[in-house]
Amino acid sequence: MDCGSFTMSEADIIAFAKEYDPQPFHVDPVAAQDGPFGGLIASGWHTTSMMMRQLVEHWLTPESSLGAAGVDELRWPYPVRPGDTLQVRATVVEARKSASKPDRGIIKTLIEAVNQDGKTNGITAPNPQARNAPTSARTRSNSPNITRAWLRRSAASRSVARSASRRYP
Repeated sequence: MDCGSFTMSEADIIAFAKEYDPQPFHVDPVAAQDGPFGGLIASGWHTTSMMMRQLVEHWLTPESSLGAAGVDELRWPYPVRPGDTLQVRATVVEARKSASKPDRGIIKTLIEAVNQDGKTNGITAPNPQARNAPTSARTRSNSPNITRAWLRRSAASRSVARSASRRYP
């Protein structure tokens, strides 16, 4: 599912890094030229935070989201540079009822941030929890009884999940 996009400016990269990840290749454009990336790059934590913002604005629903049980994977295969625009997409990999909390479901997801050149700059695989729908609102499919809102928002992204693990270096 398309979750919108964002552009990283040099000023935003430096401001975030000064506060949370003050390494030279994140905070000093001159020093970064001689660094391992040949220029200023965004902190992976900044990229991940911006991805999360897009998920909150475009995918998560207040009526069903209960936070996440954890993250199985977090990678930054390519650096994010000033001026990069990242498109965020979410793919549901699995949805199941929680074994320990029957009023909840676990949704395994793949979240990707792809830049304007088609390179995936951020990948995360969180496990958000969702509130189960009341009996009257449950789906009639064989899927777990996760709220309709989650299933409706993620239905378009499920077909991509099968090939997702083969696409990244």
